[in-house]
Amino acid sequence: MGFRKSESTRVLLIGGSPCPMTPARVAELRSRCDVVVAVDRGYDTALRADTGCDLFCGDLDSISARGATLLRAAEAHSTAADPMLVERYDPHKDFTDLAGALRAIDARWPDASIIATCCFGGSPDHLLGVLGRLKSRGGHIELVEDAFCGRILHGGDRWRLRCATEQRFSFIPISDCATVSLSGMRWKLDRSRVGLLSDLGISNVIECDDASIICHDGSLIAWAFSPETARGSSACMHAGPA
Repeated sequence: MGFRKSESTRVLLIGGSPCPMTPARVAELRSRCDVVVAVDRGYDTALRADTGCDLFCGDLDSISARGATLLRAAEAHSTAADPMLVERYDPHKDFTDLAGALRAIDARWPDASIIATCCFGGSPDHLLGVLGRLKSRGGHIELVEDAFCGRILHGGDRWRLRCATEQRFSFIPISDCATVSLSGMRWKLDRSRVGLLSDLGISNVIECDDASIICHDGSLIAWAFSPETARGSSACMHAGPA
């Protein structure tokens, strides 16, 4: 496929989590995106979901033997009309495969919006590293896994959670402090200052069909949990400036 370098480019970033999302859900996300970027073991997930892969980033330390073989074959048969781009990293590098993938995305598709999946699960050090890299990247990042959907919000961002009544909702600041407003939820906030990693925002409940969270300043991560959300409810679809 040809690559579009525009602000509207939507990238599906398939991470290397040992707890990948179900293939059907990954394929559903693919239908919303322009390009697919697989991070190491994420290539195996792309193969199972039959999404194709436009860019592979990794050091091949977690990909399966079958995946590595198919990756090399795809790379060898790449054409200008149907390119398969590969960035292989030294296993002894001083950055993660995800960090390399985010740099590669920004180099090829500046200002792209990202849907990140298969990025959670596994060891806690990797989880915190993932959150740190996604926060530092900035821009629009949507998080989708089988059990939840989420957003990383920065100052001025709002996430509207439509048709998500009774779903569990949580947020955690990932900057020194964040100023947060919540509406349409059991416990509301109005420009409240919330400290780094505070548990104040954990286990709220959405109580109306047009709830929202606004991050006035700072940065935070927010999640909506429920079987409906995991199947792709419209709660996952609305985010943007406040």
